[in-house]
Amino acid sequence: MTKPEYSKTIVCLANSRKHAGRCIAGKVLEGGEAGTWVRPVSGRPSGELSLPDRTYKDGVSAALFDIITVSMKAPAPHPFQIENHLIDDGFFWTNLGKASWHQIGKLIDNFTGPIWEDVSSSYNGKLDRVPEDSAAHAVACFGSSLTLIEVDDLDIIVQVEGAEFNNPSRHVRGDFTYGGHSYRMMITDPDIESEFFARTNGSYHVGEALLCISLGEAYNAFAYKLIAAVFRP
Repeated sequence: MTKPEYSKTIVCLANSRKHAGRCIAGKVLEGGEAGTWVRPVSGRPSGELSLPDRTYKDGVSAALFDIITVSMKAPAPHPFQIENHLIDDGFFWTNLGKASWHQIGKLIDNFTGPIWEDVSSSYNGKLDRVPEDSAAHAVACFGSSLTLIEVDDLDIIVQVEGAEFNNPSRHVRGDFTYGGHSYRMMITDPDIESEFFARTNGSYHVGEALLCISLGEAYNAFAYKLIAAVFRP
């Protein structure tokens, strides 16, 4: 069997829904690249990963906190998702175990804010998007299109949105403050969505949490800030 061009070993910090697949991302845990973000992507137009793409040899699929080795073909930076690497889908991913809460704590990003740019809010969000024409500059200044932050006042909100546009549907959002700014962003963590969709509409206080936040691909001239994973102590 031929060898992959190279591989990356990361702690999985995001396993969020994206179209018909998932968006997986994580940080390198050890070595010279420790703390570096990596987002494995497929060759599909939007880069989402199918179930076979993200499956181990034993048939189990990648999960949050897994320490994963992924075979790669080449760096594949998007205009502002600079961490993207094209996977080699001829190789299974390798699960090296689970990261501890202590190990994850060492990967938290510490900064005073803003999260990319705090210049624009969607109809139902707060400071949850970046204009597409400034996203690349914002990410270059910030250093990545992903971040792992610690908050102490997370509220999860379940509500119907889109009725004003004749397209009502339920959504789950996270409301929190960071660096003195108030944010409300869509949550794309499928486990959190499932848990809170099972509840009635309303606001639920969580408090302390780690949030993996990703700047998604542009839609209607904006790149949206998405809560890709929620970790509760």
